[in-house]
Amino acid sequence: MQGGPPGGGLGRALAVALIGGVCAWAGFALVSQILAEAVGRARAWPRFLAAWNWTGVAQHLALLAAAVPAAVGMPVPVACAAGLAALGYALWLEWFVARTALGLSASDAAGFVLLNLALGLFLHGLGEHLTGG
Repeated sequence: MQGGPPGGGLGRALAVALIGGVCAWAGFALVSQILAEAVGRARAWPRFLAAWNWTGVAQHLALLAAAVPAAVGMPVPVACAAGLAALGYALWLEWFVARTALGLSASDAAGFVLLNLALGLFLHGLGEHLTGG
């Protein structure tokens, strides 16, 4: 997308983004419940889901703060470093919540994070395809 509206217009792009976000949230919630049951942590899953939901707020704030260097015209390496740091923090925070709330090993918690990341990337790619991006 080079400077023009997305294929199908802005309304379609917003609808696809909203539906994709809902699908990502509900999809991960459902699959994480199944995985929690599979690893014997079904009783801890509601606590995990609540913590995971609040983690999303912190992740979005960190990613928003990471956009500031680019917005104020700082050099590209500084802006990229801020984005990379925010992404690392967001992934670590999700891993920490999975590990702590579900009582998982480090590798099992990483599996939950990778699942969420894969689902999000898939749905983002699908949304880009649907909007012609």
